[in-house]
Amino acid sequence: MAYWLFKSEPESYAFADLERDGTTGWNGVRNFQARNFLRDSIRVGDGVLFYHSNADPAAVAGIAEVVEAGHPDPSAFDPDSDYHDPKSKPDAPTWFQVTIQAVRPVDPPIPLARLREVPALAGMELLRKGSRLSVQPVTDDEWKVVLELAGIEATTKPKKAKSMKG
Repeated sequence: MAYWLFKSEPESYAFADLERDGTTGWNGVRNFQARNFLRDSIRVGDGVLFYHSNADPAAVAGIAEVVEAGHPDPSAFDPDSDYHDPKSKPDAPTWFQVTIQAVRPVDPPIPLARLREVPALAGMELLRKGSRLSVQPVTDDEWKVVLELAGIEATTKPKKAKSMKG
């Protein structure tokens, strides 16, 4: 099992949207390094920190779990999509997505400024100067520290909140 941080601008897709929808395909990623994580490394059962980027404040807003491993991103094939890529073909896809499921919100969200204050998170990819990856790995220790900051018991596997349906 591995852990990840996925960034989303809340105006585009917020954690509340994932809670409403239950699951979503994490589509529209158009960075090759992030694509490689989606295609090659992220597996069913992996934990996800859902991060609101470009927000005031930017913050970890929720916990999710991967429920479907890497598969072709259908938005690449849709000419009406903002993420259309005419070079990507269904029989030779360039872009991939995973499907994630809401586990629970982080309430209150953990702001970026708070994460920066925690010495145990000093090496976290999110906190590296110039880091802009929308999909990035999180170490086991970083996962535990973030869950502790959120007041969530750190387990080896994200567990759905009892109030969640689906």
